[in-house]
Amino acid sequence: MPFCIALAVRDMGMTPDEALWSATAGGAAALRRTDVGRVTPGARADLVLLDAPSHVHLAYRPGVPLVSEVWHKGMRATGHAG
Repeated sequence: MPFCIALAVRDMGMTPDEALWSATAGGAAALRRTDVGRVTPGARADLVLLDAPSHVHLAYRPGVPLVSEVWHKGMRATGHAG
């Protein structure tokens, strides 16, 4: 996914914010899913915690492992690659 975000920024002229929104809330909206794609009460809480100062690193450091934690359905997952 970071590679797709990087391509959106580099080749499609999106800002990192636009690319991240498109990959999360925008994708969920396209699928008509209200339970995923955003962090809000009632959402599933499937998310990753980045080991980076900002989400912008997703766009400019593709291939660099930035995931420090994975959460699935509100519970911290174990055995992830980060």
